[in-house]
Amino acid sequence: MPRVVFTHAVTDRAHWSAKHAERVAAFASWGTNVIDHLSADGGNNVAVSVDVHDLDVMRKAIASPEIEAAKQAHGVIEPVAVYIENS
Repeated sequence: MPRVVFTHAVTDRAHWSAKHAERVAAFASWGTNVIDHLSADGGNNVAVSVDVHDLDVMRKAIASPEIEAAKQAHGVIEPVAVYIENS
């Protein structure tokens, strides 16, 4: 099961942090162990790491209208970079 890391900026880091439970629920069909990471310098760059059990389902899900709406509600600023563990 590869670990996937998403990185991006956010409009408000405290608001984004408060949405963790919603991220866990949104990713539940394809990933587990969702961990939020905040920039050490206190800035608005963040990362989310997820253990992904189905990369195809993940790819479809992150392009869905539901995830797009969640990104807007969480204050995600594009672009979102996606890194997949090289095992």
